[in-house]
Parts: sequence; structure tokens; C-alpha cells
Amino acid sequence: MNNIPMTIHGKALIEKELEYLVKVERENIKEALVFARELGDLKENAEYHAAKEKQSHVEGKIADLQSKLAHAQVIDVSKLKSDRIVFGATINLFDHQKETSLKIQVVGEEEAGHEPHKISINSPLGRALIGKQEGDEVTVKAPKGDMYYTVEEFSFS
Repeated sequence: MNNIPMTIHGKALIEKELEYLVKVERENIKEALVFARELGDLKENAEYHAAKEKQSHVEGKIADLQSKLAHAQVIDVSKLKSDRIVFGATINLFDHQKETSLKIQVVGEEEAGHEPHKISINSPLGRALIGKQEGDEVTVKAPKGDMYYTVEEFSFS
């Protein structure tokens, strides 16, 4: 498996979610299983089967998060210096369709899903922005048609 780029903040989000799953969800499932076993016949016990299904889901998520942390390439954005947009950059873009400016940060997949104004490096816009400089025009192919942006400025903070 390749390294997974993430910011320090993104790593902290994963660690927090993992801690919750291990310390809270696992314990809740254990209690639900004990309760369900006390109800009797496990073959026809809906509570038991629901708890086992939830346990499977939670254990899968725990394994996924542990794998992401094991393969994490943590990047301290504040130490980056570049004249081009790279992972972790905070970018002010002008959206030509909406005629407004927007501020986004290019981050890893997991972090992008948790917070607004953060886009994945693997998203169409994220991929289009990598390597661009201030003043560059960016065209993104989207299902509803091409989207046009201009890089106004970017920073690493």
C-alpha cells in the first residue's frame, strides 16, 4: 500500500475517531452482545444478530483507520515552501461561473470528508490545482460541464 498523505490535523481527526470506536463503540457492542445472549436462542435472536453485524462494521472501520495511520505520510503544512500549489496549500480561487471567490485547502481523502472548505488531493479540482501558480487558469471537467477558476493566491498555514 502506498503512503497516504495527510496533514497533522487530518491525522488527529483519524486518531480521535479511532479512539472513539475502540473505547466507546466496542464497549457498547460488548454490552449489547451480553444482553442479547441473555435473551436465549441465538439462532432466532434479532438483537444478537444486529449486535454482531454492528460489531463487524465497527471492527472493519477500526482496521481501516489503523491501516491509514500505519501508512500515513504526515505533512506539516506550516513548514512547506513552494512557488506552486502542492498538498496542504490553502488557496483563494475565483469561480468564474458564480463570480465569487472561495477559499479551500487541498488535503487527504479522510480529512476532506470531515470538514468544509477542504478538498481531497484526489478530487478533480484537487488534481487540477496541483502544480499551478498564482494567476493560473484552471479548468475542471465536471458532469454538469466544465468549471473555470483562477488561482488568486495560495499559502501554507
